[in-house]
Amino acid sequence: MSARARPTVSREHGWCLAANRWGARAMVRAYFRGVSRLGDGAFWYALMAGLVLVDGWRGLEATAQLAATGAVALILYRKLKRWTKRPRPCAADGRIRAWIAPLDEFSFPSGHTLHAVSFTVVALAHYPALAWLLLPFTASVAMSRVVLGLHYPSDVLAATGIGVALASLSLLVSPVAA
Repeated sequence: MSARARPTVSREHGWCLAANRWGARAMVRAYFRGVSRLGDGAFWYALMAGLVLVDGWRGLEATAQLAATGAVALILYRKLKRWTKRPRPCAADGRIRAWIAPLDEFSFPSGHTLHAVSFTVVALAHYPALAWLLLPFTASVAMSRVVLGLHYPSDVLAATGIGVALASLSLLVSPVAA
């Protein structure tokens, strides 16, 4: 590793450690645990069911696009994790505590963030009025992964970029009907 790259790595590690310390506060930990668990899928499944119930066929079309995007995101992030094999911060540094059990062994990219971002971009293309709900939830999911000691900030940033790209491709392939 070059001398130039080291400060970025140590700075990121410092951010990770500082964010993880927030999790020592019971209210902060409870909030981010809850958000993270909802981001496991429950929030997105409820959103999809709600879209179908409230908006019928139009909601079903949006849900089908969300489900297809989610399936591709799942395959992509699993392949990336197996390829990169980046240890989670809580495994790499004993000072960083995993405030919840990780769903798998590796850190890069954040699957929660990738799904939250890709679902949000696709859902907002169909229902822009949901921005008030989806944007803060997605930001909270992304933050939760670092605070809970499961991901580095770069895992979350990369997942955000991948999620935007994947959702954009989904919208390009199957544009939203006017």
